[in-house]
Amino acid sequence: MRGALLAVGTTAVIHRASMSEALPHSADLVVIGGGTAGAATAGFAAAHGLRVVLLERRPLDRAGARWVNGVTRAALREAGLTVPDAAAAPPRFHLVTANHRVTVPRHDVVDLDMRALVAQLHDRARAAGAELIGEVQVTGREDRTVRTDRGAITARWIVDASGLAGPGLLDTPPVAPEHLCAAAQGVYEVRDRAGAAAYFAALGLPLGEICAHVGVAGGYSLINVRVHPGGDTVGVLTGTIPALGHPGGKAVRDDFVRAQPWIGPMVFGGGGAIPLRRPREELTDGTVVLVGDTGCQVFPAHGSGIGAGILAGKLLADTLARGGTPYDYEVAWHRRWGGLFAAYDAVRRWNQAQSGAELDRVIGRGLVDLEFARAGLDQTLPQVSPGALARKLPGALRERGVVALGARTAAAMALGPKFPPRGRARRAWSAAMQRLLPV
Repeated sequence: MRGALLAVGTTAVIHRASMSEALPHSADLVVIGGGTAGAATAGFAAAHGLRVVLLERRPLDRAGARWVNGVTRAALREAGLTVPDAAAAPPRFHLVTANHRVTVPRHDVVDLDMRALVAQLHDRARAAGAELIGEVQVTGREDRTVRTDRGAITARWIVDASGLAGPGLLDTPPVAPEHLCAAAQGVYEVRDRAGAAAYFAALGLPLGEICAHVGVAGGYSLINVRVHPGGDTVGVLTGTIPALGHPGGKAVRDDFVRAQPWIGPMVFGGGGAIPLRRPREELTDGTVVLVGDTGCQVFPAHGSGIGAGILAGKLLADTLARGGTPYDYEVAWHRRWGGLFAAYDAVRRWNQAQSGAELDRVIGRGLVDLEFARAGLDQTLPQVSPGALARKLPGALRERGVVALGARTAAAMALGPKFPPRGRARRAWSAAMQRLLPV
């Protein structure tokens, strides 16, 4: 597939790479992982004239996520990717609890078939001159040499974009279970359109809009349902924190689908563990560089890391191309996005400590309203007037931890942009952030 991204409901055209490609001996940049973050990094770096080799443990046409994910159009535009359905506004989004809801009529998130997005990023990388090789298992690293089951390759820089299940070439601690979301998504046939319409009508919603039931299995949990244009398929997205004693996202998804007779067989889907903790402070040791989920560059409010990983790859490639170092990338990433992501990590930690009933009450008191919900979707800060904050204060004072949450998010936003280079200042910064958001 070349050209525009394929939106939900279309079929990805897959490029099948030769399985006999030889492993080169050297490169400027070796990228480990052929998902969205790795493929984007490879393409951006190759476009700058670097010799890039991407290694993927699976066949290239099976790389990356295999389900539908929401991505902000702002991230796609900044990355220079074609925005699908640019003329049409995304459907209205409804955040629904047992007794209340928040409706977001306008937001910036589009649903994309990740299979198609990965295929396009692979094509862009190849067109820029990157070499992509599938079915290569990375077994370790010695200085600037990556060892694999098909030989070794030496590079000036090594990008680990392989996710949480990768080879762990940079010695970083594992993500604690309480900071892992078990997510699952599936696209299913609509067996009975009248039944689908009745399901949404019972909620007072038109068919085709997005219904996100929150608090279904603990505070940080949801079932997100949307019938796609044309009415032939429906997307079901779920996520929970199993470490807190809740069922995983796949179990929640499958139970929901079984309970809806209007939903038919699965067309495609998948799932996995998503790191929600604030981004890793250490994104490089000077040779290995972390991009995407590997560096916990995931927006914690709802676990979306697609846009963040793509933009991290672009920042890294641009930094290296202008003569900067991986350390320059590390500082630049944290100063631009670290405070925002840390602030929403504070929100996520508070969220997952609530029950479904507590979340329902918080929304009922107006503490989560249109501006807050839209900002969370769009991965931005809410623009709230002093008057609106004053109106929220009485309700906030009656809710456990909400005032402290406000102070914590403000502190994270202030601290993030001050991320210093290595040395004594970095150690002091790290200690302050650890006190604020321990990992």
